[in-house]
Amino acid sequence: MKPVFTASATAIGGREGRVTSTDGIIDLNVSMPGSKHADEATNPEQLFAAGYAACFGSALNLVISKERVKTEGSSVTGHVTLNQDDEGGFFISVELEVEIKGVDQETAERLVEAAHQVCPYSKATRGNVDVKLTAKAA
Repeated sequence: MKPVFTASATAIGGREGRVTSTDGIIDLNVSMPGSKHADEATNPEQLFAAGYAACFGSALNLVISKERVKTEGSSVTGHVTLNQDDEGGFFISVELEVEIKGVDQETAERLVEAAHQVCPYSKATRGNVDVKLTAKAA
């Protein structure tokens, strides 16, 4: 294994605190959805959704390039849901909505599945997190 880079961030105060990256680019208030500060802050699920969507988009671009498929662009929207089980524990589930312009539906589905096989977030969540993929040709 050869590390490419390491990202680091520190959270203080958990879901009612602040998160900062070591380079200072991320410096955000964190708050639980529905709390009194929720409209002024992010939450871990939003951050995970943003990271997964961006990573998946890069994996999709890699697959499109390697397969030499002509497209007119793509977008990935990540939805991360915080769920509670019957015992009071919490877990997340993910849905990725992927739109690829300039291809047919079959090609869109094939490219999304191929990206899911190479995306580092997909590899990290596989077997641990329910991930639903929705491919849409546009």
